Amino acid sequence: MKTYGKITTALIGAWFAFALSASALHLFENPSNRIGAAVGIAALAPIVLFSLWFATSDRFREFALSLNPRTLTYLQSLRVVGIVFVILEARGVLPAIFALPAGYGDIAIGVTASFVAWRFANRSRRASFILWQALGMADLVNAVGLGITAGLIGPHSVPMAAMTVLPLSLIPTFFVPLFLIFHVICIAQARAWKGVSGDIRDTAGRAQAFVTERFQSRRA
Repeated sequence: MKTYGKITTALIGAWFAFALSASALHLFENPSNRIGAAVGIAALAPIVLFSLWFATSDRFREFALSLNPRTLTYLQSLRVVGIVFVILEARGVLPAIFALPAGYGDIAIGVTASFVAWRFANRSRRASFILWQALGMADLVNAVGLGITAGLIGPHSVPMAAMTVLPLSLIPTFFVPLFLIFHVICIAQARAWKGVSGDIRDTAGRAQAFVTERFQSRRA
């Protein structure tokens, strides 16, 4: 597991370095009223690679599912920076059709992340934990969708150009897919948790089997 931890850390570091350097070289820059294909590819590639690795490698999947779901959920607190979208919309830098839903959605997830990690990251609150993770994923998908279609929805509104240059370009090319992967891992972990009632039944069954075995051995 330590090997996979080192490999994963190195890959995340390389991914961040690529997103940063590509942004610095203006490879993602797009002055039109939408997020360009380059940003979309950069955001989608790590998700596809993770999905393939997770689906085909038992050892990597075991490593991913061994990560602490509370820590992964706490990290979602960083999404309170979504307030930047709201501020930039007010200053006419980003279009409202994108900035307000994406900004307030991120703020809601970021503000509640610590509470969810503290109270819901356990088998007795599995359903609530999965629901919150799903909402977090929906917020990210909605933000990406609005970023892509903002130019079609409001062709004469403020362009999305600010999201294709530093520092904001790091959000769709690095942080969005990273947070999405965290959500996927947490949901996979929670789905594997047994409910409390299931644990009680398992314990009772083992106890009953033990008593029966002891009783039969004494009769023999």
